[in-house]
Amino acid sequence: MSNTEPNSGPTAAPIRAPTDGGSADSGTEKAHFLRHLIREDLAAGRCAGLVTRFPPEPNGYLHIGHAKSICLNFGLAAEFGGACHLRFDDTNPATEAQEYVDAIQRDLAWLGFEWAGGVRFTSAYFGQLYEWAVHLVRQGLAYVCELPLKAVRDYRGTLTEPGRDSPYRERSVADNLRLFAAMRDGEFAAGTACLRAKIDMAHPNISMRDPVLYRIRQQAHQRTGRDWCIYPSYDFAHGQADAIEGVTHSLCTLEFQDHRPLYDWFIEHLPVPARPRQYEFARLNLSHTVTSKRTLRRLVEEGCVADWDDPRMPTLAGMRRRGVRPAAIRRFCADVGVARADSRVDIDMLEHAVRDDLNRHAPRAMCVLRPLRLIIDNYAAVAGELHALRLPRHPEYPEWGERSVPFGAELFIERDDFSTDASLSRKRFKRLVLGDYVRLRGTFVIRAEQVRHDAAGQICAVHASLVPGTLGANPPPEMRPRGVIHWVSAVDHLPCRVNLYERLFTVAVPDTGAASLLPQLNPDSLIELADCRAEASLRQARAGESYQFERQGYFCLDQAGDGADSDADAPAADSNKKPPLFNRTIGLKDSAPKGSGPKDIGAGKP
Repeated sequence: MSNTEPNSGPTAAPIRAPTDGGSADSGTEKAHFLRHLIREDLAAGRCAGLVTRFPPEPNGYLHIGHAKSICLNFGLAAEFGGACHLRFDDTNPATEAQEYVDAIQRDLAWLGFEWAGGVRFTSAYFGQLYEWAVHLVRQGLAYVCELPLKAVRDYRGTLTEPGRDSPYRERSVADNLRLFAAMRDGEFAAGTACLRAKIDMAHPNISMRDPVLYRIRQQAHQRTGRDWCIYPSYDFAHGQADAIEGVTHSLCTLEFQDHRPLYDWFIEHLPVPARPRQYEFARLNLSHTVTSKRTLRRLVEEGCVADWDDPRMPTLAGMRRRGVRPAAIRRFCADVGVARADSRVDIDMLEHAVRDDLNRHAPRAMCVLRPLRLIIDNYAAVAGELHALRLPRHPEYPEWGERSVPFGAELFIERDDFSTDASLSRKRFKRLVLGDYVRLRGTFVIRAEQVRHDAAGQICAVHASLVPGTLGANPPPEMRPRGVIHWVSAVDHLPCRVNLYERLFTVAVPDTGAASLLPQLNPDSLIELADCRAEASLRQARAGESYQFERQGYFCLDQAGDGADSDADAPAADSNKKPPLFNRTIGLKDSAPKGSGPKDIGAGKP
């Protein structure tokens, strides 16, 4: 089959992608080289229809870097009326687990994409891959090598020096067939032999210097059990799995660029049913973030974070638990775009997308994080029978309706919103000062009159008075308030806990070395507040729902690890015995993305 023939193999119904920013370009076409290449391939008849795939290894949770590849593969397939497969490249039983298989499917569904057909596994092709390895042996293109794996690496040479032939390279076909069968039957111990392709030990591309096709692993596989004790390498398996599935365009990140000649070599020398083509694009590198699954696993195993879904983690599960909406991630990936050269994107760009999305979709509420009691001495005389206020659920969407917020003579305000220092300028401190005025959000202007102290000498309450006639109206000029502060009723509210999250790393480009990683962690990446007060309407909040806590930021009711510890359908007041937990997704302050796109850090074509 020539490289210009249309692909054959399994077909599937076109995939569906979200319409609110779910495609690679959020519904608006942005020119990039992959789109042009696909159009050219379709126009030239090199493929009858587009088939892409997302092929994660089930050895960890998906992270924000994967999101770019997901949006690209699923988005392009949807745009061109094609199909995108989900295939687990499960070739290493030492690091893979069903937990990761389940988590990856859950993350993809949450992100809003549907894969074509059923879930696929490379392990389902182990029999065919073995037969193709035998085919290479029969053709004199593969041999059993008994060098230790370290020697295999040493024999490959360097970028400036050619490799050396293995002493086992010239074994006969008959001997190699016999020895490979012995490997298959478990007659070799792990690490004592491997199957290698016979290509060229002097090739300028090191990946072409007799790469390993099969290794011995005396370990059960999560899906095939003890059926196999030899497992194909990723390089050997993934291209052939693409061919079996009729994938037309294997879209990979740049680290696979040097492996493309090997990908093509296997396709050329094996009787595969289709001829997929590999194209590379720049991976997503994000400042203040690590996206190495090995490093993320280390953070979990060493207790630096609670688990893979810790809201500080850049995993999709962590971002979901933190309250990031999938539409924001899709929008961010679209804004980053597709390039051929590596770059690093400032995390401000992601935070801007998250904040902008939540600003439009999160209802408003009030929550006091560090409560200080406020007693209004003239409440009955001024407010009379006023026991609740009607405030908008969202100021820009009146159709969302209003919420009822209990109001009364005793409230809670933020401790940081009060000072006894009358010398503070109004420009510097726009909150409540003893003897001065401030407006309570949505209600009266008040004046702080005096304070009460507890036995330890700490302020435990502020006494204030309402300014008559200021409910929905401005006071006289001499009573002009310093600013506006939020509050909740001290009598009718929702006790809650709040976790305040910041960036996990203090440096823009974390060094993932064993000794340097931990000192770069932000000691203030998590601040836990156990005695907070939220307005009563949040008793009906449900797990995963997001809110803007006015003047504080965007928060969501914790999902307890995707519902492992609580009922996602239960309201906040009933979710568990402890007070409900709200996670801060992001603060209100918006720093516009620096520049219109990623920063170039390497040479290459735009």
